[in-house]
Amino acid sequence: MHIGFLGLGNMGGPMAANLIKAGHQLSVFDLSQAAIDSVVALGATAFTSPQALAQAAPEVLITMLPAAAHVKSVYLGNDGLLAQLAKATHLIDCSTIDPHSAREVAKAAQAAGHSMIDAPVSGGTTGAAAGTLTFMVGGSQAEFDFVQPILSAMGKNIVHCGDSGNGQVAKVANNMLLGISMIGVAEAMALGTALGMDAKVLAGIINTSSGRCWSSEINNPYPDVLENAPASRGYSGGFGSDLMLKDLGLATEAARLSKQPVMLGAAAQQLYQAFSLQGHGRLDFSAIIKLYLKE
Repeated sequence: MHIGFLGLGNMGGPMAANLIKAGHQLSVFDLSQAAIDSVVALGATAFTSPQALAQAAPEVLITMLPAAAHVKSVYLGNDGLLAQLAKATHLIDCSTIDPHSAREVAKAAQAAGHSMIDAPVSGGTTGAAAGTLTFMVGGSQAEFDFVQPILSAMGKNIVHCGDSGNGQVAKVANNMLLGISMIGVAEAMALGTALGMDAKVLAGIINTSSGRCWSSEINNPYPDVLENAPASRGYSGGFGSDLMLKDLGLATEAARLSKQPVMLGAAAQQLYQAFSLQGHGRLDFSAIIKLYLKE
């Protein structure tokens, strides 16, 4: 199948590579020439602009962009993809944006004669490279059925979340909970060790008791508790604190628009914002424990 792919960053690049491995014909564009070169070396065809790619008439077009402003800029307006696509196209936006923006762009796509789903991902760069991502998909059942084999080349868990925008709803709700739970684990680990508990023993008790969660068991924030966790390598790699801050901002903004209270989500956003302002935005989000530990 001829697939267009816009956005070849840390996530998009490996996702595009897996589509090529699955035998798809890929047309690509990115602002980074190095990112383009890496997938062209695998067999992709590069284009000089999103408009040129759109006019090449791919059957499916996938975008993986940083924020809602980029998604709207790429899709909407006289120079946007919706105006430039040469024929009716299946559109898949894998960016993580707010549900309201996702629904706005999907509505415009439908009016222009294109079908569109939102399909944000979970699994990080490791999952992107391994082809084991989770896709949270919002859109019609018919469109979900059509794109599922394509998404399966990049992920293992493809979940239909309901109508347009619901993929983004699932993503922001999950990541809000993840941010809150990481702060909770950081507080518990810091308290326990301050009171004289060995960190590994405490983590073992938590992970066999009712406090067990992903943040305690897989990505424990205390240094040297888990050998392969970012906390044991200076909080390098993993999911950056600034990315968590972005997702918490999406959650609180969506909550504001729907007048739904998210008290803990808002508190988590403020903590990560303070942490980012201290210059720690590039560290894994488990590094939030630095707010609680004595240097």
